[in-house]
Amino acid sequence: MLYTLDLARGLVRGQRRVDPPGDSPLVEQQRGALTLAGGVVYVPYGGLFGDCGAYHGWIIGAPAAGGDLISYKVPCRRQCGLWAPGGPTVDEQGDLWVASGNSDSTSTFDYGNAVLRLSPDLKLRDWFAPANWAELSRSDQDLGSISPVLLMGGLVWISGKDGVGYLLRRDRLGHVSGQAFSRSVCPTYSSSAYAAPFLYLACTGEVVAVRVDPDARSFSVGWRQSRNAPGGPILAFGALWVIDTGSGTLAALDPADGHKLYSYSGGSAMHFVTPAAAGSHVYAVLGRKLLAVVV
Repeated sequence: MLYTLDLARGLVRGQRRVDPPGDSPLVEQQRGALTLAGGVVYVPYGGLFGDCGAYHGWIIGAPAAGGDLISYKVPCRRQCGLWAPGGPTVDEQGDLWVASGNSDSTSTFDYGNAVLRLSPDLKLRDWFAPANWAELSRSDQDLGSISPVLLMGGLVWISGKDGVGYLLRRDRLGHVSGQAFSRSVCPTYSSSAYAAPFLYLACTGEVVAVRVDPDARSFSVGWRQSRNAPGGPILAFGALWVIDTGSGTLAALDPADGHKLYSYSGGSAMHFVTPAAAGSHVYAVLGRKLLAVVV
């Protein structure tokens, strides 16, 4: 169910079903963030823990002013979930960028472990997949563990559980093995933050800053900072903010070199959690409480 709320009073203005058509809602899970673009709310879907049931990756588009739903289904036999916590990325033309997870096919490519570029009306425009897409599916190493990141110089970043980072050409994704550059970086989860020249990634046991060179179409690691199961980072007030979900700590890091500027321990944190910033505060959920830090 998609709800529309009145911001001033919190009242429900409307609600509607946004179930993926033709698939059982019992095996579809809506984990990724909603995206509002061009007057349409886009809702991504993947599967449940354990990949049970005949689920598929879907995006459902619901016009904010009402009207018929639109949809896109990843055309695989089963799985290929769109589960990245950050949700779809939107470019200047209104196209949506998503990355799919594992497919149950390891012999015929069916758009699992792929970056997909979709038009605002959810038609497939272009796609990329790494050469080892089948091995990624066999070993549960989803490419789609984060959303694609749009970079300067007409480039796109994607990385997944196996730790390889890919730079793609935005205007020509190149299909299988079509990357402009790739290199091992770190197993990537949750979401990312970007302010040229650095892209900041939440990785297994660390936060990693990747320096991207758009002219050379290459990248290198700028710094690494150990963190126990970091959630997605954000840039705000001149710092990189990240929640350590293992220790339940909110930390502010120097974006230039990663050294710690501030930290607060507030109890347990949920998997993949991301802080938020507004006004003069940074907000985080720790120990089942909402924490507001005055900056």
